[in-house]
Amino acid sequence: MATRARRQLRDHAAGLLSRKWTLHIVGVLGRDTKRHSELSRQLPGVTQKVLTETLREMERTGIIERSVYPTIPPHVEYTLTIAGLGLLKLSTEFATWFDTHHDNMRKARRFYDQQRRA
Repeated sequence: MATRARRQLRDHAAGLLSRKWTLHIVGVLGRDTKRHSELSRQLPGVTQKVLTETLREMERTGIIERSVYPTIPPHVEYTLTIAGLGLLKLSTEFATWFDTHHDNMRKARRFYDQQRRA
């Protein structure tokens, strides 16, 4: 892949990961395949619009797979792809890193803020 195209895709993926709900959705789908309504119930506070937009972008980027079953009404399920499972692992590693360092981070912020006020 050309360097410019690769950089653009990397920047796009970073933007997607920085969205509020992306990693929450990955966490919920890491436990099992879910329907849209199940995701909505397990993510209190997410709006229908934001959930739909985020799911579409995650599907477009290859993080999740959307399966549509020809029933009435249509039955739609979302599941993590291999890339999504890798992101789940990364998210778990981030949580471990945060748990290890959160006390030091809190102290550093407090020290920094005190220095700025002085």
